[in-house]
Amino acid sequence: MAVWIQAQQLQGDALHQMQSLYGQHFPIEVRHYLSQWIEGQPWDGIDLENPQEEIKAKRLLDSLIQELQKKAEHQVGEDGFLLKIKLGHYASQLKSTYDRCPLELVRCIKHILYTEQRLVREATNSSSPVGSLMDSMSQKYHQINQAFEELRILTQDTENDLRKLQHNQEYFIIQYQESLRIQAQLSSLATLPPADRQLREPSLLSKRATVEAWLTREANTLQKYRLGLAEKHQKTLALLRKQQTVILDDELIQWKRRQQLAGNGGPPEGGLDILQSWCEKLAETIWQNRQQIRRAEHLRQQLPIPGPIEELLTELNSTITDIISALVTSTFIIEKQPPQVLKTQTKFAATVRLLVGGKLNVHMNPPQVKATIISEQQAKALLKNENTRNDSSGEILNNNCVMEYHQTTGTLSAHFRNMSLKRIRRSDRRGAESVTEEKFTILFESQFSVGGNELVFQVKTLSLPVVVIVHGSQDNNATATVLWDNAFAEPGRVPFIVPDKVLWPQLCEALNMKYKAEVQSNRGLSEENLVFLAQKAFSSSSVNPEDYRNMTMTWSQFNRESLPGRNFTFWQWFDGVMELTKKHLKPHWNDGAILGFVNKQQAQDMLMSKPNGTFLLRFSDSEIGGITIAWVAENPNKAGERMVWNLMPYTTKDFSIRSLADRISDLNHLLFLYPDRPKDEVFSKYYTPPLCKFATPNPDPAANPTYMDHAASPAVNQPHAYGLYPPIGDPMLDADGDFDLDDTMDVARHVEELLRRPMEGQWSGQQS
Repeated sequence: MAVWIQAQQLQGDALHQMQSLYGQHFPIEVRHYLSQWIEGQPWDGIDLENPQEEIKAKRLLDSLIQELQKKAEHQVGEDGFLLKIKLGHYASQLKSTYDRCPLELVRCIKHILYTEQRLVREATNSSSPVGSLMDSMSQKYHQINQAFEELRILTQDTENDLRKLQHNQEYFIIQYQESLRIQAQLSSLATLPPADRQLREPSLLSKRATVEAWLTREANTLQKYRLGLAEKHQKTLALLRKQQTVILDDELIQWKRRQQLAGNGGPPEGGLDILQSWCEKLAETIWQNRQQIRRAEHLRQQLPIPGPIEELLTELNSTITDIISALVTSTFIIEKQPPQVLKTQTKFAATVRLLVGGKLNVHMNPPQVKATIISEQQAKALLKNENTRNDSSGEILNNNCVMEYHQTTGTLSAHFRNMSLKRIRRSDRRGAESVTEEKFTILFESQFSVGGNELVFQVKTLSLPVVVIVHGSQDNNATATVLWDNAFAEPGRVPFIVPDKVLWPQLCEALNMKYKAEVQSNRGLSEENLVFLAQKAFSSSSVNPEDYRNMTMTWSQFNRESLPGRNFTFWQWFDGVMELTKKHLKPHWNDGAILGFVNKQQAQDMLMSKPNGTFLLRFSDSEIGGITIAWVAENPNKAGERMVWNLMPYTTKDFSIRSLADRISDLNHLLFLYPDRPKDEVFSKYYTPPLCKFATPNPDPAANPTYMDHAASPAVNQPHAYGLYPPIGDPMLDADGDFDLDDTMDVARHVEELLRRPMEGQWSGQQS
């Protein structure tokens, strides 16, 4: 139980990684309640590539279910009753999931245990997360390189043994020919006179006996050599398979996971150079051993000696072919994914790469790759090896591409530069599912041979899930589907199943990653921001982050059901904030000038303790992609009383006319950015320089009053001069006391009018 006890002590990112190992495919409760039993089973003793091992896997599955049922039966009391039902449900669920494919359960548990051990080891090695990661990577690379060195030595050893075997066999054949020559001489003695025959026969018989005795001994020696060589090859292939599992099932899968998270704005997945070098070393070592096994088979055929070697060599040849097949098919990967929100009739690109293409000389006869769009159901059928017979769910233009070999980098890849989805055929949707929740995938497939047509491979790989849209208005909801899938997809899942609900901290991590990437900022979402989002998501008033740690959010809450009292979902609101910030507010967000994630009541509480003219910027609760200014000032209707004012929200439409900084500059009554920074100190570097050089048609300011003449603040002694702050009952104020600047004196219209008049005057002067 040691690993599980230590795994429960993990913190931060390591804890999140550990939690992400579990889901519907293997619930974390099963790991917890059967931890001792799970860690005591011989999972490593099962060869996942050998179908005959399925019997062992089935026994382990049955034992796991029995243990779960026993655990469920022993639960008593009120709490025990619920746990009993839950564990019984998990037993049925695991049986249903893995009964037909028990090896997948073994694969799943091996991956969980391996990852837990790695995470625990990393956490133990260093108290610093960065140091731990670097130490872990360094240690991992060292182990991989050490294994390659061991493989090199083993392969060289078997090469030497093979040469020695060949030399001994050649000498054996020479001696065998000598025995045949002696036998021929003995046979020819029959034609000689008896005296000559008696003279020569004893010597020849002695020679024959000596040679035959030597041949018998040497035949046994050769058989031992052959068996010894075969056993060494078995050891080499076992290490090869283990090394290949580390590289393909751990390193390559992790790269693909990083690629998936990069689709949500995570850090780049990194280059493939190290992975390719490892895969090429594997390919080279596999091919050398394959050639050795074939040469050993040739020697056996050249000199058949009865014994088990024929069966052993057949088994070795089958194993090495399986290993190289797994390597080739697994290293046909998508280096650059197609866009996951894919609009019809729009050009898109993708790149596929064969990591072992150069080493296996596949480029000598460059293969062609074909791209097809298929549905989720078709992807499931494909992975089950069901006959789909070129089924597709749409038509892609320019969907064929020849793989090119790049000599300088040693890469073999196909660059699809001008694909376009001409049409899409949708399937029948389930329940409340919308078109923007329907997932497709791009299937890339090819065929090529290696070793002079000795082996022919048909390779296929699926892109990350793709949501197809026909109009830009669908982009928002399609992005939600992609975000959820990229963040919460579990390793080895059936396409493209994702959990229906996730822990709030997991969702926070995904939202923060997306936000930082979209806004292109190192300033992510703070704990206070995430509490605000939790309050919005769960209609809660709690400000304690711990209250949300164990709460879960469903997909429906995320982007199906509207927020209470609104006509938009949680995601649609959040996406609107990202879009507004990305397009118009990025520098102000990076400067820390925008608090943003603050509700109206919080803003009021914060501002009422500050001097008049203090303001803050917060994202609108009532409008998608809106930001409002809240400030504290005197109440014009009650002397000596102060109140907080809220402008009607500005949106992208407003900022495309006049920037936030200029709008803040225009409002004289805004003096200090919360808590106490003079507004010009924060925003002046973003002000648009005044265009004073144009002649004004009418220089009389009274004839052409500017907006600033009207922008008196309630904080100064002329609150009623122009009726900017009318009584609360005024129809220009909303129900919450907000007012719409557009309905009073829109900054943009006045500024545009002022800027337009001199130009019009100049043009008319030139024309007249």
